[in-house]
Amino acid sequence: MALNSAQFLDLLHNMVEINHHKNDLNLDVAWILAIFLETEMELQGLMPWSSNYTFLASFPTTDDHLLAIYKPCRGERPLWDFPDGALCQREFATYLVSEVLGWPRVPPTILRDDGPHGRGTIQLFIEAEYEAHYFNMRHIQTLTPEFRKIALFDYIVNNADRKGGHCLKDKKGQIWAIDHGLTFHADYKLRTVIWEFCNEQIPDPLLNDLTRLKSLITKPSELCQVLEQLINPAEIRAFQKRIDRVLANGHFPSLRHGRNVPYPPI
Repeated sequence: MALNSAQFLDLLHNMVEINHHKNDLNLDVAWILAIFLETEMELQGLMPWSSNYTFLASFPTTDDHLLAIYKPCRGERPLWDFPDGALCQREFATYLVSEVLGWPRVPPTILRDDGPHGRGTIQLFIEAEYEAHYFNMRHIQTLTPEFRKIALFDYIVNNADRKGGHCLKDKKGQIWAIDHGLTFHADYKLRTVIWEFCNEQIPDPLLNDLTRLKSLITKPSELCQVLEQLINPAEIRAFQKRIDRVLANGHFPSLRHGRNVPYPPI
């Protein structure tokens, strides 16, 4: 990115008042992001079963080691429909949008140029229940509002890869959404395992949040300035149109002909 670390933190503070924000792990998000941006990371090893090179990394702090997931651009597997070496930018853009909206829970994420394997994203590691995934949690009624938020979010960011294993349950029982590299394509690409809410009316609080987001992705807003460095103009216009479409009809999207679910589903 053209922005340096201090400029990025300033912009994020202004957009989401992150200096007063605590995430649900009771950690200071601004502190986490500053550590990720400015502290040397130590690689602990490759994460198993990842389609791209994904590393577990640690950051020494005053009290302990902060764990994170590091995804270097150079480790991304080439895809026919997404530009090479740009998935990390989409992952970071998705995090920014989630912070502005206030949902769903996406672990604190930054884009850093000087990692051990070059440019890539660094995302807080969530210590999750190993066996938990969407398919064995979707029946839990207390989690329905969280999955509803994820479903709507995936539509507006055009997530082409919402697998069941991309919904994590932490030790407090809270749901986190991860793996957002395949997002923001200008063409409709939505592929998700969460289709329970098709054509449902969207709750008013979520529509209000989207109305606020709409006002923040128009030039010359700070959020728009950052997004312009991460995704191309056609993708930003498509993003704006998806939000407009949701606000106009007030319902969750319906299934379309063709491929609607990613493979593998978990």
